[in-house]
Amino acid sequence: MNKFRDADFLAGHIRDTLRFYDANVIDPSGGFRQNYYDDGSTFDDASKHLVSSCRMVFNYCQAHRLFGGDRYKALMDTGAAFVRGTHWQPERPGYVWTLAADGNDETNHCYGLAFVVLMYSALLERGDADAGQDMNTAWSIMEERFWLPDAGLYADEATPDWSSVSGYRGQNANMHACEAAIFAYEASGDERFLDRALELADTVAVRQAGRSDGLVWEHFRADMEIDWDYNRDDPANLYRPWGYQPGHQTEWTKLLLLLHRHRPADWMLTRAAELFDRAVDVAWDAERGGLYYGFDPDGNICDDDKYFWVQAESIAAAALLAVATGDARYWDWYDRLWSYCWEHLVDHEHGAWYRVLSADNEKLSREKSVAGAKCDYHNLSACITALDCV
Repeated sequence: MNKFRDADFLAGHIRDTLRFYDANVIDPSGGFRQNYYDDGSTFDDASKHLVSSCRMVFNYCQAHRLFGGDRYKALMDTGAAFVRGTHWQPERPGYVWTLAADGNDETNHCYGLAFVVLMYSALLERGDADAGQDMNTAWSIMEERFWLPDAGLYADEATPDWSSVSGYRGQNANMHACEAAIFAYEASGDERFLDRALELADTVAVRQAGRSDGLVWEHFRADMEIDWDYNRDDPANLYRPWGYQPGHQTEWTKLLLLLHRHRPADWMLTRAAELFDRAVDVAWDAERGGLYYGFDPDGNICDDDKYFWVQAESIAAAALLAVATGDARYWDWYDRLWSYCWEHLVDHEHGAWYRVLSADNEKLSREKSVAGAKCDYHNLSACITALDCV
């Protein structure tokens, strides 16, 4: 059997990836260091991002679930204490988006709250005594401040004092809210989380995708019409890129199939396969391997860089599709994607994955992990998902 489908390989790769962070992950001033060069040394230790703070806790929760051990438990608790004690501001109430030596950004983001919910769901599953209440508090803020019942999704952004909510509507925050809701349901058994996840999936992957040629477009106006021009001049924007994102098509494939486990419906399988098939058909580089970052409405590649997370989410989606459909070609895609990542994205000298490569698979920076942009969450999650499939 291909080693990429071997449970021991996947478990070992999870351990190896986490080991990259071991020497420097604890910041004596609080929380985790989040900015790493290729060799594991760090830079700009003062800069911390809510998303990375939560994702790193999630990583250690999953490692503790899989492997046990006091170290993973201690890291899990250390990261959670920092989110609770530094990011969280009960007087607003809200979470600090970014912390930096030259000042903090306290803008409220639904994207950030989604990862807070995700983190607390993982802590709840690990037996954290306060995680259930903290998860429900974060969820209540999302519901009260961002939920738009007429639109069937969450708004994106609000001022620190909640006095103004942006008219921008986007799929990315809602995709991660769907992910968080699935994990919250699995950790708590509370059906309201699953109800919300299903509504978000229907809104974004069915209704809104039906307005954009069957694929998930990133940006909508306040009236929920497709905004074809938002960030047209910024296709590589970290959270709001222009163009169709192959990685987001396959990420929705993953979420639809996770939902299918809990409330199976034929449309979930159909949509999951359609999104994956169209994404890899357009974005796979048949000559050099790997999936490109983005393509335009005419199917032309608009950003030919190759990001680690796009490949990782597609690995997870391929494994889930292979199991759900019984179609062997998805295992072929799983192997093809893994082989590409193993050759080009995995750092076999120092550990972990490179963040982004050029179209020719050359590194673009010696910065391996960056606050808000990478902490190996996507590739670790892909391995964890695959472990349930092999």
